[in-house]
Amino acid sequence: MALLVLGIVLFLGLHLVRVVAPGLRRSMIARLGEGGWKGAYSIASIVALVILIYGFGQARDMTPIWTPPFWMSHITILLMLFALICLVASLLPAGHIAVRTKHPMVLSVKIWALAHLLSNGDGAAILLFAAFLCWGVILRISLKRRERAGEITPRPFVSAKYDLYAIVIGVIVWALIIWKLHAWIIGVSPLVM
Repeated sequence: MALLVLGIVLFLGLHLVRVVAPGLRRSMIARLGEGGWKGAYSIASIVALVILIYGFGQARDMTPIWTPPFWMSHITILLMLFALICLVASLLPAGHIAVRTKHPMVLSVKIWALAHLLSNGDGAAILLFAAFLCWGVILRISLKRRERAGEITPRPFVSAKYDLYAIVIGVIVWALIIWKLHAWIIGVSPLVM
């Protein structure tokens, strides 16, 4: 469990640097340059993610804190469709989905975390998904404040065709995850939960 907590603190801490220590980020960019900062940040993020994943795998044998009803997994599967559409929308030029949600990737993580909190009752899962949900809420509040201060400009609308792309690609990825990828990568089929 300690390794999972360490992984969560490192990974989410790195992804909150701009929120909790904007001066640190600016000073590191001044010292290392933009490329150097991005390289160091990426390597640290990958190491933290590996620790988080390994720690989660080690902590998965915990006794359940609560047992979700069997139908909760169906809600999780449905919510994941919306999470994946938002994720894809965040990676494409802005359509209505990206513009209206403002930060579709953050929304995607929040939906993912909430969906998995609903269908997982062991301590490791609750800790992991609650941490990511809290991170998403904190980051969204920070982004909203930065928008009001004029530090961030909203994404300009490009075309509604990117909404169609986001939906089609999101549905395909969602189907692949349900069909095989979740079982292959995580070791649990969402259809058998």
